[in-house]
Amino acid sequence: MEAGVRRIAIIGAGQAGLQLALGLQGADYDVTLHAERTSQEIRAGRVTSTQLMFGPALALERAAGLNLWDERAPVMRGLEMRHWDPAEDGRPTRFTASYDGEVRSVDQRLKLAAWLDLFESRGGRVAYGSVEAGDAPAVVACHDLTVVAAGRGALSSLFGRDAARSVYDRPQRTLAAFYADGVTGRGDETDAYLRVSGAAAAGDAIALQALTVHGPCEILLVEAKFGGPYDCWADRPSPREGLRRAVELLRQYAPWEYERFARAEPTDDGAALYGAITPTVRHGVVPLGDGQYVLGMADAVAVNDPLTGQGANNAARAAAAYLDAILKREEQPFDERWMRTVFDDYWEQARHVHAFTDLMLRQPPAAHVVRILQAAHEHPEVAHRLANGYADPVGYRDWLMEPERAEAYLARFDGSR
Repeated sequence: MEAGVRRIAIIGAGQAGLQLALGLQGADYDVTLHAERTSQEIRAGRVTSTQLMFGPALALERAAGLNLWDERAPVMRGLEMRHWDPAEDGRPTRFTASYDGEVRSVDQRLKLAAWLDLFESRGGRVAYGSVEAGDAPAVVACHDLTVVAAGRGALSSLFGRDAARSVYDRPQRTLAAFYADGVTGRGDETDAYLRVSGAAAAGDAIALQALTVHGPCEILLVEAKFGGPYDCWADRPSPREGLRRAVELLRQYAPWEYERFARAEPTDDGAALYGAITPTVRHGVVPLGDGQYVLGMADAVAVNDPLTGQGANNAARAAAAYLDAILKREEQPFDERWMRTVFDDYWEQARHVHAFTDLMLRQPPAAHVVRILQAAHEHPEVAHRLANGYADPVGYRDWLMEPERAEAYLARFDGSR
């Protein structure tokens, strides 16, 4: 090894871990990436997320030369939101808004496998197998810096829950996601939109276009309220049975989407995902004893419910921020103080994402959020601002997050109601 080359271990080969590993590799760092699965196992495995990505995060991938699917991944052109209570008379409320920037979803089986192959083809070192909490000291001892980017498994338990920053201590929704072929368009602009259909007693059904391992598809994400009709996945059905069940639910709670999905079939044998996520913020730096520390990143330290589609965006931002901090550190030690500064700087942005998702999960919804959604149905300006805020939720602090600011914004429209 050349003198002066910094040795860095990254544990976790998801969006954040691979993006950081490839960035450091390109800057001539000595990187060891710890991955649980090979690229072949990733491609042949089950789906792991819906990975919706907005323009700013896609720009980070593009700047890093990792935008390998620009010619194939569908671009979603806007947002359609509907809400309906089948128990009450009346028509569903609906609004649409176009996106100012690109919005895409690339199956992480496709993306992560390709990035892992790219890392290895460039001479990257990959250690395959799980890393347990007891293995961490040995990894740290061999490297100048160890970053944990694994949001699941025993290793993430090292990062204790930050009670001051975590609003919820249990999941707020149960989740089911299906990758589907054979979805029929309605022949209007919303065929290329991300579509959210809310039902008061059930939850939300979210439909989006994506690129999977076999080509373009649609994803149906069911965000179920506990105890409601969408909360019916405890038996973890096969992709075919699960999708059939979801489509039958759409017949009653989102009939406009039922028309699209009535003849849909799973894209493959791994095209279903079930679970429940506890939105959690953890401490970003963990002492292991004997002066050893590990730095957490992305899902290892900040986990969101996918309702607002922020997970992959958070991971991309985290990887870019950590890469920049590491490069600026040059020959100085990656000590505890520096690690805490890196995480705190990242959290300054991530906290807005987390607060936005926590707010949108709240049950019953906050009164000012209900008012904003009602205004979006009446005023295209509100709908457009709401839809495009998802790309960078920092902007919501000025008009959505606090009741007073929301009411001040809505006051602009009082004369046109």
